Amino acid sequence: MAAHWYALRVKPHKERIVYQLLRTEAVPAYFPSVKVKPVNPRAARVRPYFPGYLFVQADLNVAGNNAFRWTPGAHGLVRYGDTPAIVPDSLVQALKQRLTAIEASGGLVLSRVKQGDPVRILSGPFAGYDAIFDAYLPGQERVRVLLAFLSRQPQPVCLGSDSIDRIK
Repeated sequence: MAAHWYALRVKPHKERIVYQLLRTEAVPAYFPSVKVKPVNPRAARVRPYFPGYLFVQADLNVAGNNAFRWTPGAHGLVRYGDTPAIVPDSLVQALKQRLTAIEASGGLVLSRVKQGDPVRILSGPFAGYDAIFDAYLPGQERVRVLLAFLSRQPQPVCLGSDSIDRIK
């Protein structure tokens, strides 16, 4: 059997440390990260694209099903029942291309909209409605807005960051 890519779940904020550890052990690994332009100048300028996850390539027939379970800082491979979930090579390559495109455009800009700014929802079931921007969510490209839809009390709605635009 050949080596496959697997998603490795790691402890919060330990992605970089686990990645370095895997590299020193000569384990093929991929740490998808992206440069960001944070609002706070002291905040991290490189952040995980998938917080809490890395990708590792291994032949589990040789390494064993629990090969990464005892790696310091890791919880183990993502599984479906007792079977580790294989990540297709094409997905890893597409992810690398996407991150290269983000890097070429100058990185993610996290300060485009600030909390309390009025926004218009551009796509999805709430397209055309106005809302109030609340927060960027963990995991890239997700936001939470407050939408007063069927009541006067605004309700939080989670959307992709590309589906809102700031109202001037």
